[in-house]
Amino acid sequence: MENSLLLKSIEIRRSLLKTIYNANMGHTGSSLSNVDILVTLFYQVMSYKVKDPTWEERDRFILSKGHGVESYYCILADLGYFPEKELDTFCQFKTRLIGHPNNKVPGVEVNTGALGHGLPIAVGMALAAKLDKKGYRVFVVMGDGEQAEGSIWEGAMAASHYKLDNLIGIIDRNRLQITGNTEDIMSLEPFKEKWQSFGWKVIEVNGHDIDELLKVFNSTPKKKDKPTIIIANTIKGKGVSFMENKAAWHHKVPDKKQLEKALLELSSQEGDLGE
Repeated sequence: MENSLLLKSIEIRRSLLKTIYNANMGHTGSSLSNVDILVTLFYQVMSYKVKDPTWEERDRFILSKGHGVESYYCILADLGYFPEKELDTFCQFKTRLIGHPNNKVPGVEVNTGALGHGLPIAVGMALAAKLDKKGYRVFVVMGDGEQAEGSIWEGAMAASHYKLDNLIGIIDRNRLQITGNTEDIMSLEPFKEKWQSFGWKVIEVNGHDIDELLKVFNSTPKKKDKPTIIIANTIKGKGVSFMENKAAWHHKVPDKKQLEKALLELSSQEGDLGE
């Protein structure tokens, strides 16, 4: 078990909760669910240079489910892309840390927020890498509610057509979107088979098992000439018991007592890891 990454995930969860509380706005549950995926990518898998954010050989990362941006910003601050103090400006007047990814922030490749756009952009980046004979990979994290967007499937079709084995899509499959369960609002199943029929190599993992995520990320592409999609089964609000699997926490902000309770739970988890 990657203990250091588990501890980092707790640290990022703590940071994003404080950021949302201070701003009095944010997408708490959505951001908590993608933390382990982003921590694994940024601290162990992807190649990049903090001091040179536009380094040509860097792996590209796109957070297509832009409403889960708090974890992303907290990670970029922790890595040194910008001062951690700047997190206090999240969603404030004139800040560059707006409520969705903003490419004025070092480390953010593209603006996202309108759902369904991240994958088509990632397809273009992966195709450019092939044409330019570059070795970087393109990672794009999508939400499961986002899968109802038609542009997702146009992008999926193009990625397969161009044999983009340097493209890795990750779906944060927490089964909840803003108004309820994804299967009630727009059924996705049989989900795996849909992606397979579009010509992708499909892998299903526990999106909170860092060892499993590492194994999969470090061994892609799984199949030459095929893009890879990783269906990461997650829990909305992961890490805070009273937020887990609650659609209401999609964009609910904790009050002071709830924040204190959440931070106490995270400290307890940290203690269980021997810290």
